[in-house]
Amino acid sequence: MQNQIEIIIPVMGMLTGIIIPLAVFIWQYKDAKGKRATVLEIAKNLDDPSKVQELLNIFDERKKEPIDYRRNGVITLFVGIGLYFLGFFALGRILEGVGALVGLIGIGTIIAGYLYPNTGKELSDAVEEYEKQ
Repeated sequence: MQNQIEIIIPVMGMLTGIIIPLAVFIWQYKDAKGKRATVLEIAKNLDDPSKVQELLNIFDERKKEPIDYRRNGVITLFVGIGLYFLGFFALGRILEGVGALVGLIGIGTIIAGYLYPNTGKELSDAVEEYEKQ
């Protein structure tokens, strides 16, 4: 009995690495399938092609706005701080180093957000500031 448990645990661990990605793939497929069926059903009843394009734009999940590096940097910084303190209080020096690394990556991302403006207003302001000089 003990020998069977010793074999089952590693096998289940290996199968988990296969089962989880497959489950996510199937879930994403079924979710998108419902959206495609809905769009197809609505498009059949529309006569104007521009309205069909509008409908497709509604379901388009891509972000239209650029990445906000400052926001992502703050999130990354605080994840790094949390990892550092988890290592400091509980798990040891290695996790402290990982936390410090992640925190420094967050600081770098914040700096990148200020060096490279990303919204239309920020770009316009930067161009106007440059033209004044």
